[in-house]
Amino acid sequence: MKAKLLGMSAAALAAAGLLFAPAARAQAPESSDPIKIALFDWTSVNLNAKIIGGILEKLGYTVEYPTADYLSSLTTGLTNGDLSLAMEFWDTTAGEAMKASDATGQTERLGPLGPKAKEEWWYPEYMKEKCPGLPNWEALKDPKCAEAFSTPETAPNGRYLGGPVTWEGFDDERVVALGLPFTVIHAGTDAAMFAELESAYQRQAPIMLWIYSPHWAPAKYKGEWVEFPEYTAECYADPSWGINKDAAYDCGKPFGEIYKYAWAGMKDKWPVAYKVAKNYSLSSDELNAMSGQVDLDGKTPEDVAAEWIAANEAKWKGWAQ
Repeated sequence: MKAKLLGMSAAALAAAGLLFAPAARAQAPESSDPIKIALFDWTSVNLNAKIIGGILEKLGYTVEYPTADYLSSLTTGLTNGDLSLAMEFWDTTAGEAMKASDATGQTERLGPLGPKAKEEWWYPEYMKEKCPGLPNWEALKDPKCAEAFSTPETAPNGRYLGGPVTWEGFDDERVVALGLPFTVIHAGTDAAMFAELESAYQRQAPIMLWIYSPHWAPAKYKGEWVEFPEYTAECYADPSWGINKDAAYDCGKPFGEIYKYAWAGMKDKWPVAYKVAKNYSLSSDELNAMSGQVDLDGKTPEDVAAEWIAANEAKWKGWAQ
């Protein structure tokens, strides 16, 4: 047989499927089981899921996209392998949940996604005329300022539109701890929150809401984040710390990284996919632009993800090396 192979041309060997066969086998997925990438309830995380999922599919993997709960997934789905990978956990809201996840030893923090996280109370620039002390948080304690942000359902209290309750963020506790005459109303979904912002902004109507970055909204709308007392870990953990000696959360939200997480078994079961996930990184500008294409231009996350994958082939192939 060896002598026959030596007499064959390279073209014939290739046609017989014998040339480069070891390399082809090396590129085959290590397991045919599906890699399950979590979808949450905001645009950028689902874009990231579809981008990395599309990359892994091009590398031959089977991918599924289960919808999961943002915070509880850290100590449920990712610990038992029901989820393989989740692409965005923000220091601003998931800090405690990430610590709990790390303590299980059943998940792995894969490093930062790239963009820095910021989430805080935000208002349109036109509202400063009615509350000139802003962005200082103490301006919100003035009953006239609070009333300027009120709606019929909250008057005379101001209305603060918080994120979905699954995001936590401790806004209800913050209002109490800082003595703010505001009522917290939680949006049902991320999309509903930004639809309300668009409507209010077009009408120059009062609105105070949770805005986060990276996101397209801070670029589209002129406004400012409220400047609360700076976050420290003690503010959340120790009621005696800070302005209010009897209550925690008397400060703003933390700033920080956005982390990727994997089920601890991913590294051994799908080592190349794991390497891609660990190396995966996008910039704030990229995420903001792509989120705008979905939320503002009406493109699907799948189409936007496919465009990024096609335009960045050299980059993601490098992640797999």
